[in-house]
Amino acid sequence: MTEGKTVELKREYTENIKKTVIAFANTDGGTVYIGIEDDGTIVGIEDADDTILRMGNAIRDAIRPDITLFTECSIELIEEKKVVKVLVQQGTARPYYIGKKGLRAEGVYVRQGASTVPATESTILKMIKETSGDCYETARSLEQNLTFEETTKCFQKRAISFEELQKTTLQLIGKDGTYTNLGLLLSEECTHTIKLAVFQGSKKTVFKERREFTGSVISQVEKVYEYLDKYNQTKAEFYGLERIDSKDYPEEALREALLNAVVHRDYSFSGSILINIFDDRVEFVTIGGLVKGMTLDDIMLGLSILRNQNLANIFYRLNLIEAYGTGIPKIMNAYEGLLVKPTLMVTDNAFKIILPNKNTNVICDQIESNIGHIRETNEYKLNKEEQKILSIFNTKTFIVRKDVEDILEVSQATAVVILREMRRKGLIERIGNGKKIRYGRL
Repeated sequence: MTEGKTVELKREYTENIKKTVIAFANTDGGTVYIGIEDDGTIVGIEDADDTILRMGNAIRDAIRPDITLFTECSIELIEEKKVVKVLVQQGTARPYYIGKKGLRAEGVYVRQGASTVPATESTILKMIKETSGDCYETARSLEQNLTFEETTKCFQKRAISFEELQKTTLQLIGKDGTYTNLGLLLSEECTHTIKLAVFQGSKKTVFKERREFTGSVISQVEKVYEYLDKYNQTKAEFYGLERIDSKDYPEEALREALLNAVVHRDYSFSGSILINIFDDRVEFVTIGGLVKGMTLDDIMLGLSILRNQNLANIFYRLNLIEAYGTGIPKIMNAYEGLLVKPTLMVTDNAFKIILPNKNTNVICDQIESNIGHIRETNEYKLNKEEQKILSIFNTKTFIVRKDVEDILEVSQATAVVILREMRRKGLIERIGNGKKIRYGRL
C-alpha cells in the first residue's frame, strides 16, 4: 500500500488529518488509513475505538459545511492489526474548510498527487461556482465571520425580526449553514462600496469633495441619500408676493436612481458604484449592463428582470422599494412638466442615469402651471422650436442637423440657423467638423 492522490497513510491520529479529509472532499475523494507508516508498514492502533471517536468529532466539529454524510469511519484488520479506515467521498457543497480558518487558503485544502496543499483563491472561487452555479447571491461568501449590527438596526426600526431563522429564510444563510454572498452584502464586512465625487462646474476637472461609503449595502443607501440631500439645494423665487421653492433635483428621482444602482448592479465585479455630482447634473454609474434579453425600451416601459432577486426582496420587505420595475418610470415621472429630462445610457458592462439640475439655466413648465407664465431670464427664452429640439435628447445623447429638419419639417438652411442660435444661447454644443458634425446637450 502506497500513498497517492486518493490514499493517505498515517501512523497515528493527529489533528492535521482533518486537512487531508477536507482535501479529499474538495478533490476526488479518497481514503485515510490510520495505523500504517508512510512506507506501507502496518503498525496498527491500540485503541481503535477511541481513534474513531476522535476522528468523528473532528469531522463533525471542525469542518464546514457539514461533511459527515460523505465520510465513513471503520476498523479493518490488516496483518492481524487494527487499522482505522476513513473513507471520504467528494462532497457536493465544496469548498470544505476548517471552520476557524474560513474560506481562505489557510482553511481550504485540495489534493495534489500524494500531497495535501492549501487551495488558491482562484481554485476556491471555481469550486464555489461549480457547486453554487452562476448566481452571485446564493454562492457561499469567502468571508464567513460576518456581523450585522447595521442591518439588524434597520430591521428593528421597521419592527421586522432578523434572527437566524429570518436570515435563512431571506437566504443570507444557505442550505449548508454557511453565509451566502447576500449575507456578505448585508454585513459590515461587505467588500462593495459606493464612491461619490463632487466636481466644480460641469466637467471632471476640479474636485470639491470625495467620499467612499462602506458597510452594509442598506447602511450605504441611507448614508449616501443623506449626503445627496445635502447637495440638493432649494432655490426660492418670488413672483409678486408669492414665493416658489424648488429643489435642484426631485427627491423621488434621487432616491430611485440610488436604489436602482444598488439593487441592480452586478456584484460579481469588484468595482464600486460611482456617483458624480456636478453643478448641472448628478450621474449614477452602475457596474453591469442590462440583464441579457432586456433592452432600454423594455426598461422605460417598466419591465424588470432582477439580477439580484433576493436583495430586491429584502429591500421590498423594508419598504425601500415598492414594486419591481417601477424605479425608472418613477424617475421619469418626477421630471414631468419640466423641459429637462433624465438620460439613460447603457453599455455591455455599465448603466448610467443622469439627473439634470432643473434649477440650472432651464425654464420650468411647473412654474408656468403655478404662476401662469414662463420665467424669463436676461439670457434667453425658449421658443417652441427649441423646446422640440431639446426633447430629442430624451432618447438620444447626440443629434444631427437631419434630426432638426425632420422634427420641425424645415429646410436644411433653416435648421442650420436654428442650431447656430441654440449654440449662441448655450443650449447645445457642436462636436466634430464637416460631415461628422453632431450636437450635444449642455
